[in-house]
Amino acid sequence: MAAEQATVSPEDDPEPSLLDQMGGLTGLVSATLPVLVLIPVNNVWGLGPALVAALGVALAISLWRLARKETLQPAFSGLLGVAICAGIAWFTGDAKGYFLYGIWMSLVLFIVAVVSIILRWPLVGVVWKGLNGEDMGWRTVPRARRSYAYATAGWATVFIARFAVQRALYDADATTTLGIVRILMGWPLTGIVTLLTIWMVRRANAAVEEAQGGDTTSQGGDNSKEKIHDRD
Repeated sequence: MAAEQATVSPEDDPEPSLLDQMGGLTGLVSATLPVLVLIPVNNVWGLGPALVAALGVALAISLWRLARKETLQPAFSGLLGVAICAGIAWFTGDAKGYFLYGIWMSLVLFIVAVVSIILRWPLVGVVWKGLNGEDMGWRTVPRARRSYAYATAGWATVFIARFAVQRALYDADATTTLGIVRILMGWPLTGIVTLLTIWMVRRANAAVEEAQGGDTTSQGGDNSKEKIHDRD
């Protein structure tokens, strides 16, 4: 029994990857397929059928994720996001309205990311540790805080690029091009900044471990001095 307990450790549990925490591969697919359906259907049959088709695809993806017994939150949030975008498009009476939510949300996220860096609470660190249920002790380690700030700056760059380019296309009424650019600025940019994030997270973790190791060594040295003093 003792041997079995010795082999079981929390460290053996695999830590979810960043892709898993973002909703996995199906999360990326669910953000893309409704757009792939919306544009051609709108060009051929009009706004109403296009919105119905986009919502239908989002609902099918959500049901598929539920059938696979995946986490409910990404499935429902993906469907809700498409529903909000479709609602805005219906309210504006134009298919390009589907992209308004994403355009302005990119600006909001850019502002939040920049402010978090200025306040020394870089967003990537807060979100990463929050998702993993860990404390915010990394903030006391300058190298770790800088690493998370670099990762946050990477996301901020992506957010402002998406806002600037897609807002310009929106104002130009280039709905089809807007849909294509939305996809091109989705997966590829997300992939690049995700690699940067993984690199910076590892650097931050290493910095925290090094700092904790230094504290342990320092404490050990102090304890030794106390023991010598007691003997004297």
